[in-house]
Amino acid sequence: MPMTAQDAVAEVLAKNPTFAVGTATIRGIEHPVFTNIPQDLRALLETSREAQAGGKAEFLVHGSKRWSYDMFCSDVGHVAAVLYRDYGVRPGTRVALAMRNCPEMLILLMAIASLGAVVVFLNAWWTGTELDFALRDTGARLVFADTDRIARLHPFRDSLDFVNVSQYAGPSDFDINIMQRHAAPVPQAQIDPDSDFAIMYSSGTTSHPKGVALTHRGAVNAVFTWLLQAVIAPMVSPPDDPNAPPVRPVTMITTPLFHVTATHPSFLLSIPAGAKVVLMDRWDANEAVRLIEAEGVTRFVGVPTQSIDIRVAAQASGRKLETLAQMVSGGAKRPAAQVSELKMIFPKAEVATGWGMTETNALGIGFSGAEYIDHPDAAGRLYPPLQEVRFLDENGRDVPTGEVGELAIKSVTNMRCYINQPKATAEVLRDGWLLTGDLARIDSDGIITIVDRKKNIIIRGGENIACLDVEGALHRHPAIQEACAFAIPHDRLGEVVGAAVHIRPGVTATQQEVMAFLESQIAHFKIPERIWMQSEPLPRAATDKIDRRAIRAACISDMEEPA
Repeated sequence: MPMTAQDAVAEVLAKNPTFAVGTATIRGIEHPVFTNIPQDLRALLETSREAQAGGKAEFLVHGSKRWSYDMFCSDVGHVAAVLYRDYGVRPGTRVALAMRNCPEMLILLMAIASLGAVVVFLNAWWTGTELDFALRDTGARLVFADTDRIARLHPFRDSLDFVNVSQYAGPSDFDINIMQRHAAPVPQAQIDPDSDFAIMYSSGTTSHPKGVALTHRGAVNAVFTWLLQAVIAPMVSPPDDPNAPPVRPVTMITTPLFHVTATHPSFLLSIPAGAKVVLMDRWDANEAVRLIEAEGVTRFVGVPTQSIDIRVAAQASGRKLETLAQMVSGGAKRPAAQVSELKMIFPKAEVATGWGMTETNALGIGFSGAEYIDHPDAAGRLYPPLQEVRFLDENGRDVPTGEVGELAIKSVTNMRCYINQPKATAEVLRDGWLLTGDLARIDSDGIITIVDRKKNIIIRGGENIACLDVEGALHRHPAIQEACAFAIPHDRLGEVVGAAVHIRPGVTATQQEVMAFLESQIAHFKIPERIWMQSEPLPRAATDKIDRRAIRAACISDMEEPA
């Protein structure tokens, strides 16, 4: 008989020792934690290896290359030994990765983490200047990068130690100087669970992205929280045939590995879940559809626009994609109409949504199936059992159920800090609570709906863009007196960047000229799709600040007027 989610969680916690919950004091705050799980990423990989047919099960697929668990772990150990012996990587050393998705990136991620060192994920879409900022911010001097990123960093390379990782231009430095070197296994250093395993960048609301320090304990507890949801799923929604043999999960990674959507609920979760990982280096909907069918992909995780692309490509090719058991959306809100549409096109797949942040190790809220179909505008329920949630007014007081407040999360999975930014850290981390900047409400059934963002963030197809970042680049144009960036609606990407600018008196500039100027200032995805050029000062609110909402409303109205 079906159980409620609450009863199912209680039964698993009481009977399954894997998910035993205790407490730990972390940075002076007591948190619920899983006590019997691996305490760091090295242990996560090692314990999962033996569980997968003694390491013989297939683990990673990329193009024509395939790795078993044994092969992957062997490569991780070899790379860790070379990093330790030849590059001096030790616990706490920060090592940067700047590349498109590739197997080498996953091997490096686990090798660096297994040494107790820190992976610095660099956004592969950034310009050279943006990449240089993050390297200076973290102090990372050893950089593993592909050819395109090395070219962007060329002006700054005198102070950097580059290792080229490129699978498209013949053998790379990684192939020759890492994989072909002989290196004895390294002594296994003790890894503090509360030490950093990664720094990932979040756009936030400032002109520069913020480096989010994520710990081993935070990441592994997030992974086992998702794993628990998979354990209770058949208890809440029993399968039609309870005697059917279990199907091995196969996860497809389609989003960039410098984002938590790809690293955490896709790659890291696959390790203890015993899943096979199918890795795409770039998004191609037709290739994704082919791979889903060829590799028997059961779980697709991507931004909402990719779900649309999959639907279109599958219908065009006539493929039914019957192995798909889950279509999960993260990184941005899926349009409500898309939820029922996907269920109709892929009736065997459970349509799901998830909300999380870089600052939470991607953990947070989500739900799937009939409940999601019935509440397509909602973000879901808080994933149990380690998280707490509050909804706060401007004075930090709890608002009543059903009313809108700022979403705050308390969890062991919350970030340690924003590196080098104690003020920004103190603004969002208070007594273990993370103030998310999202305005939301919770109903009497525990379903959470996010209604707005306090932050001036544009989410373009799952990519966060800070308005101030765009405005800073616009202000560098000699003809622009003032600028205001904002989100404008887009059918496929959800929203894209728009901007209004005030041109200096006596100077002329066209939209095309400004866009061409921005090519050298910010990443391409941050460049406004449309710029409204104005000769008058931009409207201001009563506080004399630029009135972003009024400007956006006027510009969107202008878009909607008939030509």
